[in-house]
Amino acid sequence: MSSKKELREKVCKLNIDLQRYGLVAWTAGNVSERMSDGKRFMIKPSGVSYEDLKPSQMIICDLDGNVLEGELSPSSDTHTHAYIYRHMKDVGGVVHTHSNYAAAWSAVHSAIPCALTAMADEFGGEIPLGPFALIGNDAIGKGVVETLTGHRSSAVIMKNHGVFSIGKDATAAVKSAVMCEDVAKTTWIAKSLGTLQLIDQESVDKLFDRYQNIYGQRGK
Repeated sequence: MSSKKELREKVCKLNIDLQRYGLVAWTAGNVSERMSDGKRFMIKPSGVSYEDLKPSQMIICDLDGNVLEGELSPSSDTHTHAYIYRHMKDVGGVVHTHSNYAAAWSAVHSAIPCALTAMADEFGGEIPLGPFALIGNDAIGKGVVETLTGHRSSAVIMKNHGVFSIGKDATAAVKSAVMCEDVAKTTWIAKSLGTLQLIDQESVDKLFDRYQNIYGQRGK
């Protein structure tokens, strides 16, 4: 069980990792993790550049998105994270990015088809497309939850917006976001070369089951 200090360091580092992996620009994007009591979560502040981000600046909120600890304003996506935590009890980490290739798929209103074994392994098939929703209330969170509930994928691309990913903790959710952008890029390039050749469902199932049995990455 991580102490509050250790969790601040972890969440801060993982937010900075979004920039390191090329998933965010300027101050966009965010990572959060549910705290050990299950009733709170930690998220980055709004409007602070990644270069200036410090563990002490991480914000603690309740599951309604109310700030419990922190001097700065929480991320503008805080209510989305809170909604996901309230309605997906096994989720311990949430990530949001506007990564280029995944966001490009969202701009043409297309799920990312499963044409790569890496997708079958990590996501169990296609990465689904979620509904369009405006920021500022629970609408985005509701769309994420409705799309991912009962779905193998740990990531969703929201129409005209970007990626939300979930995991058993923040590390798993960041991994999902990284892998989502990686396969989004490869499939986009492949689509420019010709028709995507999708993997048959039986093979997808075998690849996903094998990967989960070995690595247990699902985290939902």
